[in-house]
Amino acid sequence: MKQQQNDFARGSIPSNIMRLAIPMIFAQLINVLYNIVDRMYIGHIPEAAANALTGLGITFPILCLVTAFANLFGGGGAPLFSIAWGKGDRQTAEEIMGNSFALLLGTGALLTAVILLFKQPLLYLFGASEVTFPYADQYLTIYICGSIFVMAGLGMNNFINAQGFARVGMGTVLIGAVLNLILDPIFIFIFDMGVSGAALATVLSQLVSSIWAVAFLAGKRVPMRLRLCNLRVRLCLFKRISALGFSGFIMSVTNSGVQIVCNATLQAFGGDLYVGVMTIINSVREIASVPVNGLTSAAQPVMGYNYGAKEYRRVRSGIKFTSITGFILLAAIWIFLLAFPEFFISIFNDDPALVSATIPAIHLYFFGFFMMALQMAGQSAAVSLGKSKQAVFFSLLRKAFIVIPLTLILPNFMNLGVNGVFLAEPISNFIGGGACFITMLCTIWRELKQKEQQEPSSIV
Repeated sequence: MKQQQNDFARGSIPSNIMRLAIPMIFAQLINVLYNIVDRMYIGHIPEAAANALTGLGITFPILCLVTAFANLFGGGGAPLFSIAWGKGDRQTAEEIMGNSFALLLGTGALLTAVILLFKQPLLYLFGASEVTFPYADQYLTIYICGSIFVMAGLGMNNFINAQGFARVGMGTVLIGAVLNLILDPIFIFIFDMGVSGAALATVLSQLVSSIWAVAFLAGKRVPMRLRLCNLRVRLCLFKRISALGFSGFIMSVTNSGVQIVCNATLQAFGGDLYVGVMTIINSVREIASVPVNGLTSAAQPVMGYNYGAKEYRRVRSGIKFTSITGFILLAAIWIFLLAFPEFFISIFNDDPALVSATIPAIHLYFFGFFMMALQMAGQSAAVSLGKSKQAVFFSLLRKAFIVIPLTLILPNFMNLGVNGVFLAEPISNFIGGGACFITMLCTIWRELKQKEQQEPSSIV
């Protein structure tokens, strides 16, 4: 029964995807709480809320870098794991998982040392001022010491979901998020630790999550287990994992780059106030993106498994379902954001000046948000099928080649100022999202149709 439950070649593709997607969406929403809860509490610290929130926002590029490496080895290893499993190659699947775990641990330790060494110049480069630097420094120093737990929890949860245990994967983040929700007010307000308390609560919560994930994967419930003998890094697997995870890595790294450029430009044109505005917008975007992130994440193991099993018609069904459902979800969320921006802003801060500046910025930044669904569907299909070069290209196209240049150019164009920074995102959504999806139809979709005709389905 366990094997049938996790066999993605049986049952309808939409039902397989949604069976994973519902708990994964809930899990990702909970995961967002790790940082969202910090911002909610920090944004209401008496007498220092706006500056503390802005200081926390300045650390975003570095937090994105930690996520980038989790995506590189966790997000890169899991699709390869699914393809190997679909082919029936259990040994290779377990070796991929073990190598991914070893790479996450090693990179986490190295990243911690490097960031602690260069944190002061980095924070000033990313838009800190004399007023906001102390808050950013307090948060980052503690958070980065626990980055190895963040990477292990995020990265290895991919392998729990890839084996069909979406509810357990949800539990990985649920445990940590609930603990963070409890510890945050205790450390911030009762122990009067402020921003440092928020960071400490997050690190302890991530530690518990990572222990949960690793213990489950090393246990007897999973078809493919995390074994000590597979933790020795093999160069050939390192190359394959890195190549496929590079698109997710690039997406997070370019997100980091975008935030660096946005914060620095907003600091120049609008000061600390507009860096705070961008902090709120980033927080809202994290919440708004959860449904489609969960949907595309759920689709990847299903499509990868069926691709490995040569069930090409089912792969195309997965792409179609993900694309249409994701577009509808983001269109509905966009309309809600336009209609009720104050609802989201009030979650993080109620300073009148900050609220007043954030409302028009949200209207500009999220215009055409639904086009992101096409980008995510196209890249999800590429990653699921091991098309790493295509996934990497479109990760770079939208952020590095469109958003960053526009963020630097538009504020000086027709005196747009800070509005130019917020306009760069919707322009990139239309150009990058459209180009990614059309390319996927012309390459991956066409290739799947050809393979389907050459090798008809053998599984009913």
